Amino acid sequence: MAFAFDGIRVIDFTQVIAGPFATQQLASLGAQVIKIEQRGSGDTTRGLMSTAEHGMSPTFLTCNIGKRSLTLNLKSSAAKDIVHRLVKTADVVVENFKPGVMARLGFDYPTLCNLKPDLVYCAISGYGHSGPKSPLPAFDGAIQADSGMMSISGHTETGPTRAGYFAVDMATALHAAFAISAALYRCRATGAGQHIDVAMMDTAIVMQAAQVTAHLVNGVIPDLIGNKSPTKQPTANVFSCADGFIQVIALKEDQVERLFTLLGLQTVYAQEPFCRSTSRVANSEQVHSTLNAELKRKPTNEWLALFAQRQIPASAVNDYPTMISDPQLAARNVFTDVPSPNEPGAMTRAVFSGHTADIDGPSPMRPPPGLGQHSEEILLELGYSRDDIRAFADQGVI
Repeated sequence: MAFAFDGIRVIDFTQVIAGPFATQQLASLGAQVIKIEQRGSGDTTRGLMSTAEHGMSPTFLTCNIGKRSLTLNLKSSAAKDIVHRLVKTADVVVENFKPGVMARLGFDYPTLCNLKPDLVYCAISGYGHSGPKSPLPAFDGAIQADSGMMSISGHTETGPTRAGYFAVDMATALHAAFAISAALYRCRATGAGQHIDVAMMDTAIVMQAAQVTAHLVNGVIPDLIGNKSPTKQPTANVFSCADGFIQVIALKEDQVERLFTLLGLQTVYAQEPFCRSTSRVANSEQVHSTLNAELKRKPTNEWLALFAQRQIPASAVNDYPTMISDPQLAARNVFTDVPSPNEPGAMTRAVFSGHTADIDGPSPMRPPPGLGQHSEEILLELGYSRDDIRAFADQGVI
C-alpha cells in the first residue's frame, strides 16, 4: 500500500466543518492528521445537532475520520513549546480561526515558517486575510446570502432561500484540500513551502462561475428560478408524478422530442409554442402545465424506467432514506463504517469520500477520535516524558 500522502504530517487547528472536512480528505489518503482541540470543550461540532454523548455528533463523525486528537490550552506558554515541536515534525498546518487569532497566539505563518521553512500553511476563513471584510465572522448561511447564491435560489412567490445543506462549507473544504495538495506537489518539486489563503466567499463565487461570468460578460441578472434549469428551458424542471416528484432534464432538441413522444404529445410538439426552444421559454408555464398533466398519470418509478429506455435524463426527487438505500451507492466508496456514538460496541455509517481509485484510494485509517484521546501518545512521540505529561495535565496545559 502506498497512499498519496503517506509520510505527510498535518497539524490541524480547525473546527466546525470546512477545515475538518478538508483535512479529512488528506487523512483518507494516508496523511497523519493531528487535530488540536481546546482542552475541556474541543471542536464545537462535537455536540452540534446531536444528543449523542462522548462528543461524537454525526457532524463531527463525518468530518474527522482518520485523525488523532491532542487537547491543548493554546494560551499557555507550555502549549507554545508543544506546538513548535509539532510543527518541526510537520509538513502542513491548517487553521480556520478569524484572521489575526493565530498571530496573537504566536502560531502565524511567518513564525512557524521560521521553524519549518518548507511548511505548507493553509488559512481558511470567511472572507480571507485581505480586503475590508476580512475581520468579519462568517458562517455558511451568511456567505450564501452575501455571495448572491440566495438571490438565484428560491421561487418568486416565496422569495430567496438558502441551500438545505452546508453548501459553502463543504465546497470550501474540497477547495482547501485541493490547494493543500497542489502546494505539497509544488514543495516536492521546489523544496519551498507556501502560505495558502482560502476564503468561503471566494469559493461561493467560484461555485457560481457560470452565472457570475454571464453577468460580467452580458450584464445578465439571474431571476429566482425555483426548480427550473438556469437555461430557463421548461422541459428541464421538477414535475409531479402520481406518487411524488421527478426532475426531468430535457435540453437537447432530440431529448425534448422524445419527451413529448413518450407522453403521447407528438401532435402538440409539432405546434406553437411547443415546437421551438425560444417559444417554449416564452411560454414556460403553458409548457410545464401541459407536461405535468401527463406525468401525473403514472408513479415515479414507472416513468423512470420509460425515461431510461429513451435516454431522457431524469431522476426521482428522493428523500434521504430512499437515497441511502440506492444500490448505486453500495457500489461506491461514499460511506464507511465507524463506531456508533449511541451504542457501545456497535457500528454506524458516515459519509466518507467522493471518489474511488483502482489502487490505494481513500481509506478510513482510524475512527474519529475522542477528545484528547491521543494526547499522551503524541506527546511521547515528541520526546516528552510521562512526568512531563503529568505535569502538563496538572497545569491545565492538556
